[in-house]
Amino acid sequence: MPAQLQTPPVPASQRDAGAVEVHEVWHSYATASGPLPALAGLSVTARAGSVLALVGPSGCGKTTLLELLCGLQEPARGTVSCPPAVLMPQQDLLLPWLDAGENAGLALRIAGMRRAEARARADAMFSELGIEGFQRSRPHELSGGMRQRVAFLRTLLSGKPVLCLDEPFGALDAITRAEMQDWLAGMLTREPRTVVLVTHDVEEAVLLADRVAVLSRRPGRVLGELEVGLPRPRRRSDAAVAELRAAALDLLAEARG
Repeated sequence: MPAQLQTPPVPASQRDAGAVEVHEVWHSYATASGPLPALAGLSVTARAGSVLALVGPSGCGKTTLLELLCGLQEPARGTVSCPPAVLMPQQDLLLPWLDAGENAGLALRIAGMRRAEARARADAMFSELGIEGFQRSRPHELSGGMRQRVAFLRTLLSGKPVLCLDEPFGALDAITRAEMQDWLAGMLTREPRTVVLVTHDVEEAVLLADRVAVLSRRPGRVLGELEVGLPRPRRRSDAAVAELRAAALDLLAEARG
């Protein structure tokens, strides 16, 4: 039987306060020609334990918002209320001199856990991720989907109650991407966290999220939100999925118009 996922428990106080709230946030970047607006009065929320997907045109401030949630930047105006969060970027950023198990356990090592204990904790979870037997493989020996699973395991092992995922499957081929979407949906069912997911794939947003927020062109603001409200697992062929996808595409067309 596969090992059950045993990530560090999220303290009850953080679970109860796991909601993400962004209110009237403005942010810009300094450039040689003056300030470059990124966000303009953006407000959005994610309920504790839910998945919020952000979609919108390139450059509309989605990644900036994730960085604000993770405390990597401070908003110029407005408020950001978010429990401890960890950012998983599109690139897996696995360290080439470490094997897969060591990469997965890196968050535990940074938190002060002994190397042997961190490796044992990470190694035990590889079967749950469908990559049993690859714990000693170097990153260059892994497929794209395998590398993303290792990166996601590293993210989960951080123990943070909020996961900020920035196009986590954007660099994968279509078949692997579909497999990873199904895998992530199942993983979040077994290991619930509050998730803020940035994606350019509207179908991915509908398949994975509880709510989809569509952002405008830069500077980003929320044009509209869609409550998904569909039971999991969701199938791409479901009429309700297709209907929500069409509604999100209509909002995107407005954003690009």
